[in-house]
Amino acid sequence: MSDGKKAKTEMRNAKSENLHQFSTLEIIELMNEEDATVAGVVKIALPQIEKVINEVVSVIRNGGKLFYFGAGTSGRLGVLDASECPPTFGVAEELVNGVIAGGGRALRYPIEGAEDRGDLGAEDVRKHVSERDLVIGLASSGRTPYVLGAMEAANEIGAKTAGISCNSNAPLSKIVTYAIELPVGPEVVTGSTRLKAGTAQKMVLNMITTASMVKLGKVYRNLMVNVQASNEKLRKRTVSIIQELTGVSEDVAGRYSEQAEGDARVAVLMVLLKVDAEGAKQMLEEKGGDFVAVMEERD
Repeated sequence: MSDGKKAKTEMRNAKSENLHQFSTLEIIELMNEEDATVAGVVKIALPQIEKVINEVVSVIRNGGKLFYFGAGTSGRLGVLDASECPPTFGVAEELVNGVIAGGGRALRYPIEGAEDRGDLGAEDVRKHVSERDLVIGLASSGRTPYVLGAMEAANEIGAKTAGISCNSNAPLSKIVTYAIELPVGPEVVTGSTRLKAGTAQKMVLNMITTASMVKLGKVYRNLMVNVQASNEKLRKRTVSIIQELTGVSEDVAGRYSEQAEGDARVAVLMVLLKVDAEGAKQMLEEKGGDFVAVMEERD
């Protein structure tokens, strides 16, 4: 760490020692100042993040799945990212999975001691994971027993492994194939990893699934062509995507969306290639659901 950076860190630490005496504005100014450092930490890790993304794409193309294993905040972030993939990218619910120490109840309530059980992490891996999958361990400290146990079990069954931690030289990094380390430094509230550490992990998870889905043809240009029209907002977005890619009116786009059962990809192919819904679905099936590949072939 440079002298200038060290001085700034020491100054922040000294300021936060008297946090209870701060005004509301001073508290959030300090938090904002700290948050501003997170993107720079993530930027340094981009080469490692790229390797993980390339592995995710390879694993999924070969019939595997992506799993996140974590505890506490890290576990909840993994479940959140996984749960947002089906509506955003139109993938099967079981393609991206979040597993948290303590199970589903731990999403809302602390499950005492669950994160300290490496054997439970190993048990959960053996229950859900196959050798074709990629398992990413999420642990701010980089030493959570549940996560370490999960990674060791994943290695034993032959699955690919990666780790995301918020410390340098973390134990997690030593037992995975791909290590992503995000040393964000002390938190405004000491030890509260739901702050900078949580933000850093969320940024990386966004990158992993978004870039992977782009490479897998689930995004065309910058549009969510695989979005599932499961509510009014998403139905409107589907119609908007059809309009943008085909140039038809809103009414026409809406009719095609209905015929395509809310699948923007199918509707777009129906308009551009003058085929019916079944013909469009067959084209997608032949390309493994890769809309980009179908469009590139058309061009």
